Amino acid sequence: MHVTEFGFGAASLGNLYTRVDDETARGAVDAAYDGGVRYFDTAPHYGLGLSERRLGAALADRPRDDYVVSTKVGRLLLPNHAPTGSDLAAGGFDVTDELTRVHDYSRDGVRRSLDASLTRLGLDRVDILYVHDPEEHLDQAVTEAIPALIALRDQGVIGAIGVGMNFWQPLLRVVTETDVDVVMLAGRWTLADRTGAPLLAACRQRGVSVVAAAPFNSGLLSRAWPPNDAYFDYGPASADVLAHARRLAAICREHGTTLPHAAMRFPLRDPAAACVVAGVRTPLEAQADCAWMTTEVPARLWDHLDAP
Repeated sequence: MHVTEFGFGAASLGNLYTRVDDETARGAVDAAYDGGVRYFDTAPHYGLGLSERRLGAALADRPRDDYVVSTKVGRLLLPNHAPTGSDLAAGGFDVTDELTRVHDYSRDGVRRSLDASLTRLGLDRVDILYVHDPEEHLDQAVTEAIPALIALRDQGVIGAIGVGMNFWQPLLRVVTETDVDVVMLAGRWTLADRTGAPLLAACRQRGVSVVAAAPFNSGLLSRAWPPNDAYFDYGPASADVLAHARRLAAICREHGTTLPHAAMRFPLRDPAAACVVAGVRTPLEAQADCAWMTTEVPARLWDHLDAP
């Protein structure tokens, strides 16, 4: 299974935090594809299925063997018997909440989730399937969900299997105890947060690939100069975190590049990292990300960014 170094993170296609209209969503996928991106990652969680539907529609006229799609299992979408009119409070997506998420890491739940995702995507297969955010259900994920994915992989239903979450410690258990091909680590192997280094070391030893997601740490590293209201790890950045990010930004500027450019390139410095997945909301964002990923930063920059 081969993926492009830049992967399209499709959470924003599900109206993450704010709405994106259909034309903008389609344009973001088209711009990424035109820029050479051939790996697209989504999940049922993103917009209660909206991301999967939009991504599938945007890719429908592309040759199926030319791109890689991943989605996730662990949250079934079921009818919501007490809707409030919006998913923003419960899930963070600006969509109506006729559906609700139910965690299910059982063997049956895996199969049901995959079947529903294929219907929403309009595809007959996905290439990579992740167990999504099982940190509070890790025992069941290890004993039920992952074996179910292994069976699907062995049957040729999916190409590669893995687990994705924001925490490196549970992923370390997954890598050491199970036969996964890949882990998706969000936010813990970035220019500003390198706490996931022990996981990458284990992945190198065991031949497990790493997909480094959320390279901008919820927006902290997405601008040339982090603003006062920057977010980090889904919340307002602390004064210390903001000061650290601005120090990195100043170093980048001194070396003739920008903070988001370095942030996009950083994860691939480790040989375990196969891909960087960044969330894309608009065509302009897709074009900028593609430009950063295809342009090297000055080699001497890393020595300065790595300094304590």
